[in-house]
Amino acid sequence: MGCEDVRVLLIYPVFPPTFWSYDKSLELVNRKVLLPHLGLITVAGRLPQTWEFKLCDRNIREVTEAEWEWAEMVIFSAMIVQKPDLLAQIKEAKRRGKCVVVGGSYAPSVPSEVQEAGADFLVLDEGEITLPMSVEALQRGETQATIRTEEKPDVTLRPIPRYDLLELDAYDSMSVQFSRGCPFQCEFCDIIVLYGRKPRTKTPAQLLKELDYLYELGWRRGVFMVDDNFIGNKRNVKLLLKELKVWQKEHQYPFRFNTEASVDLAQDTELMELMVESNFDAVFLGIETPDEESLKLTKKFQNTRDSLTDTIDTLIRAGLRSMAGFIIGFDGEKIGAASRIIRFVENAAIPTAMFGMLQALPHTALWHRLEKEGRLRVDNSKLDINQSTLMNFVPTRPIEDIAREYIEAFWTLYDAEIFLDRTYRCFLKLGAPKCHAPFKFPSWVDLRALAIVIWRQGFKRNTRWKFWHHFFGILKHNTPVWEHYLTVCAHNEHFLEYRQIVRDEIEQQLQEFLVREKQETRQIVNV
Repeated sequence: MGCEDVRVLLIYPVFPPTFWSYDKSLELVNRKVLLPHLGLITVAGRLPQTWEFKLCDRNIREVTEAEWEWAEMVIFSAMIVQKPDLLAQIKEAKRRGKCVVVGGSYAPSVPSEVQEAGADFLVLDEGEITLPMSVEALQRGETQATIRTEEKPDVTLRPIPRYDLLELDAYDSMSVQFSRGCPFQCEFCDIIVLYGRKPRTKTPAQLLKELDYLYELGWRRGVFMVDDNFIGNKRNVKLLLKELKVWQKEHQYPFRFNTEASVDLAQDTELMELMVESNFDAVFLGIETPDEESLKLTKKFQNTRDSLTDTIDTLIRAGLRSMAGFIIGFDGEKIGAASRIIRFVENAAIPTAMFGMLQALPHTALWHRLEKEGRLRVDNSKLDINQSTLMNFVPTRPIEDIAREYIEAFWTLYDAEIFLDRTYRCFLKLGAPKCHAPFKFPSWVDLRALAIVIWRQGFKRNTRWKFWHHFFGILKHNTPVWEHYLTVCAHNEHFLEYRQIVRDEIEQQLQEFLVREKQETRQIVNV
């Protein structure tokens, strides 16, 4: 394999069903995946452009025989939840005699597993630095290497991702990144380990060029700013938004934006207004828990400064629908954590609330503390972390209590009637959008999706009365948000199924855990 003209196959491994997979909701609009992986198409933009690239997202389709035969090098990027398929695909690539390169957020955490599967090159940490180093290693004739760096690169040098490699019609939304890093110090978070606590941002012109490229490719749907904290550098994000709102207006608002931010967004009126004027309509917040003692223990101090309920209310009234993440299982957590989370979500009127049992991610402050306390589980090297897995450490209260409360929270909040009521309360007070794209007739796919949602929720299920009452209530009291409202109603098509997956898998794992625990107790007694 020469280094001047290499045929590269980029493979993104399978995601198991998760909170964010939205499988049943995406089926309605004939799409396969919520978002594309930004890392692989950025890698393709950073490698020599004399190389040839093909991309296969295995969440859309299988790798074809023609692609396997064509490729000289196979590059993988994956998160922890994708580990099973990642390892299987590495072995398949090696069986076919390919040079295998692995990066992403999972490989730096447990590089030994990736190496044992057969990876030739581990290109870890931030690719702006390590990718050129890997090309140099190839040019020297090296056949294996682990390439790392502690240096944090200037992201203004980052190339435009190769969006042209994606099967665009298969995705519901598109991924764009403005910044890396987060200024906070949450004990359980691996973002500050991977990318540091000093947020680094692109220039406004740089990001607008990426949007220009998406526009030229014909993209006209949602765009998710995948920053771990979009407002980590408020000064720079305001500079971006001031130019973005002009770009959006000039292009007749082709994109709707969502992102993730810290709760201090609600303290900055100018920032919220700029986001809404740029056609942001939703924001994901890491609430984690309404229990202030747990927030302090995990060093999420930014969530203790103001009333979290008031924070959510401020964002909704500004026009930003709030999504929120919650964690159960913090040290010192008192019984009834699930009930308190349910009560908070209902009072705050948050339609979409993500749950997870606390997990110790490799090399985080939480990981190191639990390791020192001897509380990491013995099989922790075999990481398998998802919303449907038990905790990977010994908690301070019985794990069966935590697991049952977790199931209760998921099951209750995504009950069809409870979800409709909560969504209705949110949209009654949601600030009206300030951006208005020209009218266009809905596609046949969108009309079909609307008909299915109306049939299921407005006729087939017991929700029929609530569905019509709430829909006409939105039309009467907050007409501009009706389309956004129906879109969120459709999301529960996914959650109704996913809550059953969570219940089944957690109950099975809990039973297996209790059996193992009983066997270990017997062995100790016999000794």
